[in-house]
Amino acid sequence: MKRALTITVSVLVGLILLIPLVLWAGAFLSLDHDQSHGSATAELPVFRPALSAASAPELALIDSAGMRFRARTAGFGGNRGNVILLHGFPESSAMDLPMIPVLAEAGYQVLAFDQRGYSPGARPEALDAYTTDKLAADVFALADAVGFERFHLVGHDWGAAVGWLAVFGGSERILSWTALSIPHLGAYADAIGSDPDQQERSAYVGFFQTPWLPEALFSFNGFSMMRDGVYGEHAPVLVDEYLAIFSEPGALTAALNWYRASGLQAPAEGAALDVRVPTLFVWGNADPVVGQAALEAQRRHFDGNLREIELDAGHWLMEEAAQAVTEAVLSHLDAHGEADADGAEAPELSEQPITAP
Repeated sequence: MKRALTITVSVLVGLILLIPLVLWAGAFLSLDHDQSHGSATAELPVFRPALSAASAPELALIDSAGMRFRARTAGFGGNRGNVILLHGFPESSAMDLPMIPVLAEAGYQVLAFDQRGYSPGARPEALDAYTTDKLAADVFALADAVGFERFHLVGHDWGAAVGWLAVFGGSERILSWTALSIPHLGAYADAIGSDPDQQERSAYVGFFQTPWLPEALFSFNGFSMMRDGVYGEHAPVLVDEYLAIFSEPGALTAALNWYRASGLQAPAEGAALDVRVPTLFVWGNADPVVGQAALEAQRRHFDGNLREIELDAGHWLMEEAAQAVTEAVLSHLDAHGEADADGAEAPELSEQPITAP
């Protein structure tokens, strides 16, 4: 009996040790070690306004802060103002392909860039290269690189988190701000700290912060978990681009390092969290990530300059409701241009307040 028990324990231990090895091997074999996406990116032209005048987005490289970002640009030469679009995890600037030409055709100069870690030429290895202050600083550095003194800002998911930080730290350059899915970060943090529903919704963050395991699971078996699960609502052409990025060695780790590095940086004491920038917040009432508590709490940080829109959608707003989101964003931009920021009266916007699902 003792010998049989010993053999059973040994087998179980062996299986436990084998599982990580199988995961690692399956993940390693799924990677594009030829780095095809990086090679194709390196062949892109360096950004010039003359190459980005069309309304259809053009891919280009933008040098900033010693790195080279892959970007989509359109509408340069337009006279309505400048717009920067920030994608979230696990996407790229391709998520905004439905919106970019609409904004460009309306006369806006549009920049949507693959952010730090997503661009092959802007993928530092150090974890502290992904702290939120550096991510927000990239917004202004890229704006400088393409000649945007003042600009409208739109962000989804992690792009919304970065956008909130940019608004907190540089609102004098931001004409208007649109947050998709992620509410005011102060209110969001308060809800995570005190609301059981939001705590349950945000539990995935702890998993994403775990070393190596998320990469192994996401990339195992040809990235099947991402392709068939995470990207269930995404168009195949978008999935192909996203997985081309994440299949490069180090890319998925870089993207997940946004989560891991978020705990390295304590909030600045006395940080100004009240928002003076005209803000549009769009939320899907079937979003599994964001609950009602954070939405209600964010209103105390605004003084009549917050417009809220609720959509019958989930978290992936540009995949599920691209037309509605684009129309709302365009209306918001038109209402808060340079002239309006300098004191002219802005057009009145109809209110669509968020209510409980």
